[in-house]
Amino acid sequence: MSKRVIELIRVSTQAQAGDDRAGIPAQREVNRRTAKIFDLKIVKTVEIIDVSGGSVLASPEMQSLLRLIESPDIAGVVTKEFSRVIRPGKLTDLALLETFIETNTLIFLPDGPIDLASKTGRFIGTIRAAFAGLERREILDRMHDAKETIRRAGRHAGGESSLPFGVGYSKAKGWYLKAEAELVKHAFALFLSGNTSYVEIARKLNIPRTSLRYILENPIYSGWRVYDKQRDPSSIGYVARPEGRQGYRRKIERAAENVIRVHVLDGIISEEDFARVQHLIELKSQKHWRGRIGVSERYTYNGFLTCGECGEPLYTHTSKREFYICKTRHTRERRKRELHHLEPCTNKYMLRDKLEPRINSLIGERLRDSSFLEQILQDYQKRLTGLCSVETVGVDSATVLQKLDALRDKKSRILDAFFEGVIDRSRRDEALRDVDREICSYDQLLGTSSTQSLLQPLPNMDALLRVIEPLADWEFLGRDHKRALLRQLCPEISVYQYRVKSLTLNLGAVPAQSQGRYMDGRSKTGA
Repeated sequence: MSKRVIELIRVSTQAQAGDDRAGIPAQREVNRRTAKIFDLKIVKTVEIIDVSGGSVLASPEMQSLLRLIESPDIAGVVTKEFSRVIRPGKLTDLALLETFIETNTLIFLPDGPIDLASKTGRFIGTIRAAFAGLERREILDRMHDAKETIRRAGRHAGGESSLPFGVGYSKAKGWYLKAEAELVKHAFALFLSGNTSYVEIARKLNIPRTSLRYILENPIYSGWRVYDKQRDPSSIGYVARPEGRQGYRRKIERAAENVIRVHVLDGIISEEDFARVQHLIELKSQKHWRGRIGVSERYTYNGFLTCGECGEPLYTHTSKREFYICKTRHTRERRKRELHHLEPCTNKYMLRDKLEPRINSLIGERLRDSSFLEQILQDYQKRLTGLCSVETVGVDSATVLQKLDALRDKKSRILDAFFEGVIDRSRRDEALRDVDREICSYDQLLGTSSTQSLLQPLPNMDALLRVIEPLADWEFLGRDHKRALLRQLCPEISVYQYRVKSLTLNLGAVPAQSQGRYMDGRSKTGA
């Protein structure tokens, strides 16, 4: 009498189940031959489509099969290969085989049945499952290595859906720009002109707002294809879709030595302008520049002012009148300062219509006074000459700055742990003292490295005047035009009780042709 069995067919992707592919018909044909050889009667066929061998236990089709084999009438499961049952990615996946053992169900393969309930069958079944998992891992590794080789050769290793907006690729033409690239070019031009509102630029160019920042941050538009992220190859990096369907692998940062950077086409923006855009995007995030429609448009300097006493940003506050206030006036910030035993900031509420004219006067008049600028340049050059007398060794400033950022993040984490009750006050103070000592050491180290930049020419009056020239009509400009210029110069204006203590112009954000030759990217004027 023929044994009653269930036929199992599985393909890993939806494409493999297509009519133009022979995956399913080939499995069905082999299963029919196996059933004939071992005198089996196929009473039901279970097809699992778009499910990886590592996620097969999560699929409803496999769950249905496991319920069916609980019946004493079912003698086994017939399938083309052991890997159709499972390709374990984790040891916990082998729990699937336990159900076959408990129900005394055989697995019928073309080369013979496997009885997992027997000692030999359990050994062979475990080994074959391990080999199937190893084979899957090797397939993934070979695919990864092949794609990495393609990327390093400057070709495209993915599908059309992974191409950047306005950029195409074909084997015949290589990388090329589509018509949509003109929209991207216009988006960069608008951003560099001072219009940093993602909403407004997206509306003007009919580009999805949520995609605009990613477009502006993609170096492909400067001609370079950069791969600084990769798919997580570990078992925890895979995220399956519901019911075990094929999902995706999370992206993780590449190690510095594994970053791929290849020049693939002529960019629509220069590398210098692209770097300026990245700088502006970072400042937009740090300084909370807002460009939303409907937000008050009366404040000119919001996002550019800092407190002259504590260095925190100045916020806007509107009630019956309009004010600029220090961030530390907020209740939450006051409590934080109390916890750190810091005195309250004494900077008071400052009326907008009283403070802004003073800043306008500084920018529109004092910065155009040649004698005032000459004095600033002389003081600046004296300070640099003093630095020249200090004997220093070469210091990698970028590494030091990176370390300082990491220490400040660590300090923030310590404070968060204290606020959440994870550590007590004594442990907090001890940890903060250690971090502050390290920060102080690296600050001193960074200070001694500043003479390295003296190899570059000192600033001169003509170069400085070329930068300040757009500010000549400052007091006659409207708010929107002023803010457009501010976003290009990226100033840091320190204010204390209506007095402008300092004004720092970030010349690194100004086009090179407007800068002339400077020692560094910043120019600071006292007021």
